[in-house]
Amino acid sequence: MSVYYHQFEVRWSDIDTNRHLANSTYVEYCAQTRMAFMSKHKMGLKELNRWGIGPVILHEKFSFFKEIYMDQIVYVSLEIGGFSHDGAIYQFLHKFYFPDGTHCATAEATGVWIDMMLRKSTAQPDDIIEVLNQYKSIHHKVLTREDIKALPLTI
Repeated sequence: MSVYYHQFEVRWSDIDTNRHLANSTYVEYCAQTRMAFMSKHKMGLKELNRWGIGPVILHEKFSFFKEIYMDQIVYVSLEIGGFSHDGAIYQFLHKFYFPDGTHCATAEATGVWIDMMLRKSTAQPDDIIEVLNQYKSIHHKVLTREDIKALPLTI
């Protein structure tokens, strides 16, 4: 099991009126970490275009433990919480840490891969599944369509 880390320095534009990291910035940091991870592992935009697929996040869940302020360094980890047998459904797990190891927040992002022409979910190429297998979390689970149906409804 491997864990990927991406570093951020909190900027003025990343904070909210409470002078800590804005909720929207947590989402952006997770998305940037995922794209950096994918690019590093030959799953970047060039490869996604060649394969004709794209990742779509269906649900994100956050838990916050410690405030993050401007000018602080924060590391966002990435592990694979699960994926379906064909790889069409996936879940990324992210944790936010200070350099001293203090755990500040956790995020879970569940999504599907879509065929960019058909705009329907599709299986992943074996290249992607090989990489995801390297980054499985210790709590990795096999996801199914039932997991998608069980996601909370937002009204």
